Amino acid sequence: MKSSKQMSETHLLGLILALVGGFLDAYTYVCRGGVFANAQTGNIVLLGIHITSRNWEKVLYYLMPVLAFIAGILVCEMVQTRFKWKENLHWRQLTVLLELLCLAAAGFLPLGSFDTAVNILISFVCALQVEAFRKMNGNSYATTMCTGNLRSATQNLYLSIREKDRGRLLNSLQYYNVILFFIIGAAAGALLTSRFGGQTVWVCCLGLLAVFTAMFQK
Repeated sequence: MKSSKQMSETHLLGLILALVGGFLDAYTYVCRGGVFANAQTGNIVLLGIHITSRNWEKVLYYLMPVLAFIAGILVCEMVQTRFKWKENLHWRQLTVLLELLCLAAAGFLPLGSFDTAVNILISFVCALQVEAFRKMNGNSYATTMCTGNLRSATQNLYLSIREKDRGRLLNSLQYYNVILFFIIGAAAGALLTSRFGGQTVWVCCLGLLAVFTAMFQK
């Protein structure tokens, strides 16, 4: 069983990706218009609110990142379908490269008038990441949002106590670990972005580059 596990599903890569996810959420909030681009629930709620008030400009504003997220899921699935059986390069590495290109481009876009474009790019990036990296040591998880991880962590904690199951406890600790690293990424993102501005997003490229390189290991 251990020999068949992919590097992309290891706890280490999950922690690195959680750092990136937290960093991106803080980045868009601090310097790109006070929004969270990782998860789309808030955008969908605000979309519905502005539909009722017929504020079509705001409807479009909140619709665009949702559509970008949908596009990211579709692109990720197409990459998987086309490159899943390639031996030299894992299909998940291609999604990471696409994330790198998008974030590199976002860093060149100035603050203010291009914030919407950057938020759309980051919504696309987060969709790629959440779709490509869905398993950690056989358990479902997410690296760009915490709600599901928090539920799974607490559920496993309860079951570990009730059933005296050490495996459940380890699962719980791994989920809480991912949440902790998401928080660390958010804190680092807030600190660095407030100091260095829009180009701070390039820090995430370093984390993604580490993930891309690590996946060459079997």
